[in-house]
Amino acid sequence: MLRPLLTAMLIATAASASPAQTANPQIDYPGFQNLTRDVAAYRAKRLVRWEEFSKLAKRPGTLLLDARSADAFAAGHIQGAVNLPLTDFTAQSLAGVIGKRDRPILIYCNNNFRNDEPPVIRKMAELALNIQTFINLVGYGYPNVRELGDVVDFDDPKVGWVGQPSPGRMAKQARAAASLERSRR
Repeated sequence: MLRPLLTAMLIATAASASPAQTANPQIDYPGFQNLTRDVAAYRAKRLVRWEEFSKLAKRPGTLLLDARSADAFAAGHIQGAVNLPLTDFTAQSLAGVIGKRDRPILIYCNNNFRNDEPPVIRKMAELALNIQTFINLVGYGYPNVRELGDVVDFDDPKVGWVGQPSPGRMAKQARAAASLERSRR
């Protein structure tokens, strides 16, 4: 119900916008649409399963890039990941973190985790951070990107999650401890 209403409002707003309001030469929405269209098929071929993702992450020179906010990264991330929030992507910041344009880059986002709790609250699927991150990396000239295509549990030891324990994990540990205590009585 909300989406059709929002869509109608956006269309009405766009129709009433004057050309002077949209003539910023530093913003190129049609260019973004073209880039998105051009990247779509390429991205589809660059999605990898967790097993391959974890193997690639161990290769020397591979960058495991976490484009979530600095706060979310500090609260938890995959071990070995480097944080550069998407909002901080510029030609200079990307060059500083990535270096060579052909460097292998692996990306993941909130929507790769089934936990749906801090620090990986799920986003709307069509607005998942991976999509924007992938488009931006390719758009800035870094085509050697692979994206985690699976949904994993950050409480699974194979994921190598570093950070604060999740509320779910803490509750599970408390239940296990209580069960063990009851069995000892």
